[in-house]
Amino acid sequence: MKRLFKIFKFYDYIILLVVFGLILVQTYFEMEFIGFTQEMLSLVGVATEKAPFLKVGYKMVGVAVIILVDIIIKNVLTSFFSSRISKELRSQVFEKVNSFSSAEINKFSTASLITRSTNDVTQVQRTLLMTVRMLFTAPCMAFFAIRKITISSFELTWVSVGFVVVTLAVIITLLFFVLPKFNIMQKQTDKLNLITRENLTGIRVVRAYNGEKIQEKKFDKANDDLTKTTYFLNKMMALLNPFMSLIMSTMTLTLYWVGASLINLDKINYPALATFSQYSMHIIMSFMFITLMFVMIPRGLVSLRRINEILDTEVSIKDGNVENGNEVGTIEFRDVSFSYENAEEPVLQNITFKVNKGDTVAFIGSTGSGKSTLINLIPRFYDVTSGEILVDGVNVKAYKKSALHNKIGYVPQKANLFSGDIKSNMQLANENISDDKISEALEVAQCSFIEKLDDGYTQPVSAGGKNFSGGQKQRLSIARAIAKDPEIYIFDDSFSALDFKTDKTLRSALKKYTKDATCLIVAQRISTIKDANQIIVLDNGKIVGIGTHDELCEHNKVYKEIVDSQTKKETK
Repeated sequence: MKRLFKIFKFYDYIILLVVFGLILVQTYFEMEFIGFTQEMLSLVGVATEKAPFLKVGYKMVGVAVIILVDIIIKNVLTSFFSSRISKELRSQVFEKVNSFSSAEINKFSTASLITRSTNDVTQVQRTLLMTVRMLFTAPCMAFFAIRKITISSFELTWVSVGFVVVTLAVIITLLFFVLPKFNIMQKQTDKLNLITRENLTGIRVVRAYNGEKIQEKKFDKANDDLTKTTYFLNKMMALLNPFMSLIMSTMTLTLYWVGASLINLDKINYPALATFSQYSMHIIMSFMFITLMFVMIPRGLVSLRRINEILDTEVSIKDGNVENGNEVGTIEFRDVSFSYENAEEPVLQNITFKVNKGDTVAFIGSTGSGKSTLINLIPRFYDVTSGEILVDGVNVKAYKKSALHNKIGYVPQKANLFSGDIKSNMQLANENISDDKISEALEVAQCSFIEKLDDGYTQPVSAGGKNFSGGQKQRLSIARAIAKDPEIYIFDDSFSALDFKTDKTLRSALKKYTKDATCLIVAQRISTIKDANQIIVLDNGKIVGIGTHDELCEHNKVYKEIVDSQTKKETK
């Protein structure tokens, strides 16, 4: 809750004060409206002319208009307040998630982060909206109604108190069963979102293996679990309305029964009894509002706690304060080892090498040898377990993350394009990049297919680039890195979806364009890396060879095996 209050601005407190004042005015005039009803009933059988009725009637219409305007203003203000708070909360969550390293993202899971950023924030907004309205309304309504009934009849007041006690007993019993289920329901929502997301992203694999039935079973189980919890909560809440209706109907009957006796004893008249019944209903209604608050607030608090888990998570990748290095385009690994969290064995062990400006260094090895992990340590997607990595002569941990990332053009294994158009994807690092620069980058990356598109640079790109082939996505991702014009290029198996001819042409153009830049390439194809200044061979997380293609072919067994295996395939 403290974090939520920190979001409040000065004018939010002003809004809350104004809303509280409006609720006071609303409840006061609602009680006065009931008083005018009593006055109107008192005129029945006594007044012989229309004038007294019209006088009271005008008063009632005036009060009704005041109440209407009051409610409209109150609802507008509370809606603005809750929407602003949820917007700020959503922005904070988004910014925090953006600062997460891969370790923090893996800790929560993508599906859970999406649920917390959307569903949970919406739940907090809804809770804020209803709480502000009811938190002030319920006590004000109860106060004015109790004040009215205590001066009307002592006997009838005790009848109302008895039914209030019964109402509280029902509410407390209900909350005892309902509250623990809210946390369970949010976790089950996470699970359902996870399965849905997995199925949608892997739909082609599911269909290729005829795995629809298996996925349906997984979804049905998660759906059934959520449905059972939701059904239980709805069932418990559904019991509230008939119970409250029964309590109010019984209270009305009891009030009239006791009131009839009091009328016979000349202690009260009928108009007073009728209005007393309405005041008592308002007291019960105020406790119903309190009930709804006690149902909504715990659910909102569960969502807020889940949001705070994100906001309170300590980011493992701390920002440094260095912006510029002592050198340009150099990378050095000094006895670097790395282990994933909770892993039994390190992925990388005692990695040491240096890359000079303008060099092209390639990494090769069997699957799982640690190639991608190694290069992911340079932009600090993870931090080393031991040892240090220097970029431009400075430890990467000392850099501001933005400054470090500005030095690097990164192309991941899986080409990621964002919804928008081709031009907006090229502008990811620099919104002000010129069309000429974009054109040059696309030309180097062999994106000639754009010329055949109807809209050219403004061709729409769907989420994930699903309207482009694998090879086209890779080339666009490479073009995006080229357009950034960095000191260091990192290509993580970024040529795998290209045919040999395109691969060769692209690398040739890239070599000319990036002659002054440092290039790190992870690849499986020997043809992609054989022209590198230096090739580093990895096996089980260790460097087992460093040299040129010819040197490694002559002296390194692991590299020679890789070359032989690919040569045989090509011969066949």
